[in-house]
Amino acid sequence: MSSAISIPLSSSPHVAVSLSPTTALLHERFRQNIVSGHPSVRIPKVLHPVENEDLKLLLLENISQEAVKAFQAHGFHVDHSTKAMSEDELVAKIGSYHAIGIRSKTKITERVIKAASKLLVIGCFCIGTNQVDLLTAAKAGIPVFNSPFSNSRSVAELVLSEVIGLSRQYFERAFEMRQGIWNKQSKGCWEIRGKTLGIVGYGHIGSQLSVLAEAFGMRVLFYDVINIMPLGSARQVESLNVLLAESDFVTLHVPELPETMNMISTEQLAQMKQGAYLINNARGKVVDIPALIDALKSKHLAGAAIDVYPAEPGSNGAPFDDQLNSWASTLRSTPNVILTPHIGGSTEEAQRMIGEEVSSALTRYLNYGSTLGAVNFPEVDLRAITAEQGDHVRICHVHNNIPGVLKQVNEVLSPYNVEKQYSDSKGDIAYLMADIADVSPSDINRLRELISRTNANILTRLLA
Repeated sequence: MSSAISIPLSSSPHVAVSLSPTTALLHERFRQNIVSGHPSVRIPKVLHPVENEDLKLLLLENISQEAVKAFQAHGFHVDHSTKAMSEDELVAKIGSYHAIGIRSKTKITERVIKAASKLLVIGCFCIGTNQVDLLTAAKAGIPVFNSPFSNSRSVAELVLSEVIGLSRQYFERAFEMRQGIWNKQSKGCWEIRGKTLGIVGYGHIGSQLSVLAEAFGMRVLFYDVINIMPLGSARQVESLNVLLAESDFVTLHVPELPETMNMISTEQLAQMKQGAYLINNARGKVVDIPALIDALKSKHLAGAAIDVYPAEPGSNGAPFDDQLNSWASTLRSTPNVILTPHIGGSTEEAQRMIGEEVSSALTRYLNYGSTLGAVNFPEVDLRAITAEQGDHVRICHVHNNIPGVLKQVNEVLSPYNVEKQYSDSKGDIAYLMADIADVSPSDINRLRELISRTNANILTRLLA
């Protein structure tokens, strides 16, 4: 009987498949071909802007060093800062950069975008994108990328720790111990087993949290604006009011939208159970915090955990005081309230994954024109030009979504062989990618000039 070799599958290191020696040898030869650059393997060609201007990136808010190294490995010049920038600072500096990476504190406003004469792409190294004027960016031909999934587990684990912390009050006891006070007590302290967790927003974070909470023996309810298949034994309820009335703990996982601003205020807090707890790790403006303070002071709620705020300091060490939020000192002095400085996704694992995901998206756009994953832009991609196709040029044409554009562009391209072409639109913005062959170096600038002259042009880049 012939022997077999077990090779782990890359998608699951715990699963193996058995290959005959002949098949295993073929796999090994194929692997060696990839490593050695064997001519039978189609190696993608690294494309560069025909302007030959070095691409400069500005990374703010202590974005992971892995992302910095990834950009530098592609030959980009990177300026990295641990702090956020104000609008005035950005306006003064943004004009020399082709890309910017931010987290949640830096605001990319219309004024900033108008000052960003070279800006090609924006990366939000976080879940949300409400800190960017997405519409103005799209109209300027600037796609925006984010990382909607990478820190889901970190936030879910933080919420569960807050559920336990609130129910056992151990953060209060820990603070007292640091003051030299021994205060062993069980009054108002509960096990979370058998309690009901109400999740508002059953997306990537909410669904992961649902599974973790059930493992602790909790009953899980959730409310979402769309019907979603629950995980485990979780149950979707028909309204926010029902969830509030039945839950011992309510946790929020919704985006900041006009309809979610102050979605938890005096009326909603009154509908919660006497002695319930509220947790907000979503966005700072979804909870009316003065109303929450009143509910805590009246003992209607037994506690709260808050990780996000309407206004947040711009850097570590800056004060969180009444000048920033008028109620800050009152909230800080309220018993059984966990206050954390927007650390929901701030774990080494989450920041590394976010850095990898967003830096990859920005690099794909800068080097290849791909907009897959853009939140404000048509999603367009083409297979890579190979190293053997030395006379091929990729056209990336952002334009207003009006009739007749493709006809104009194709008239310009008619003397050439168009090997691949793909176009899509999103609202008023459309994006066309096309690979053309047999382009001489002397034709490249003329092509770009002719396409840029079309009446719907927003931004035209040629990659060669």
